[in-house]
Amino acid sequence: SLPPYSLSEDIQDRMREQIIKMGKALNVIGLMNTQFAIKDDDIYVLEVNPRASRTVPFVSKATGVPLAKVAARCMAGTSLKEQGITKEVIPTHYSVKEAVFPFIKFPGVDPILGPEMRSTGEVMGVGKTFAEAFGKSQRAASVDYPTEGVAFLSVREADRDGILEVGKMLSELGYSIVATRGTARTLKAADVDCTVVNKMREGRPNIVDMIRNDEINFIVNTTEGEQSTLDSYEIRREALQHKVTYTTTLSGAWALCQAMFHTDQEEVYRLQDLH
Repeated sequence: SLPPYSLSEDIQDRMREQIIKMGKALNVIGLMNTQFAIKDDDIYVLEVNPRASRTVPFVSKATGVPLAKVAARCMAGTSLKEQGITKEVIPTHYSVKEAVFPFIKFPGVDPILGPEMRSTGEVMGVGKTFAEAFGKSQRAASVDYPTEGVAFLSVREADRDGILEVGKMLSELGYSIVATRGTARTLKAADVDCTVVNKMREGRPNIVDMIRNDEINFIVNTTEGEQSTLDSYEIRREALQHKVTYTTTLSGAWALCQAMFHTDQEEVYRLQDLH
């Protein structure tokens, strides 16, 4: 199954229409890099550049189409039709691109993501299912997720309903769950067993103490607002220092749980065989 936060087919179709319109308006022959922001059903075009991007080699490997070569031939006067590129390639497998973030090399830096460019590279995971592809992409990016242990859950109020599915999956995987009071109330109301743990300002022992004592194996922590982000800074930093796998989004937590469920179904593939 696909992540619950993936783009709808309608949004994807509208994005394709936008790309075609912009390509015609700019009279671009060759590759064009377009960046979108999407909120609900609204699509915003952030920037359009008449050049390739790091995504080009990823898409080329995922589809088996050498886009740089195809684009160069177009620029030299050979049409797509003449090259036999007349329809969209829909692979039979899943491909996941993951960014690599070297936060551990920069002491004092908050690893939470924002609009700034912070990645130093990208990796690719391929599989017959989304879970297989995502799991491979995480390990390639040095995210060593466990499949059991103690999970800490603490999410903003807007994510309380969404954390229920993640909590249930973690319980099925065999995790013991600890959570801050608000998140714990939501989980217990849905019969998800968990233990309450203190935030830093609520006294000791607290969640940071547990991370420092190597008692936590997996963290799901979403924040909202400046104060909440500042309050959870120590959690993210200690998780980084103690190499605890953590995610700051519900979609990331869902995807990691899917990967944990399917670790025994992984295979090794060659691009030559896939294409």
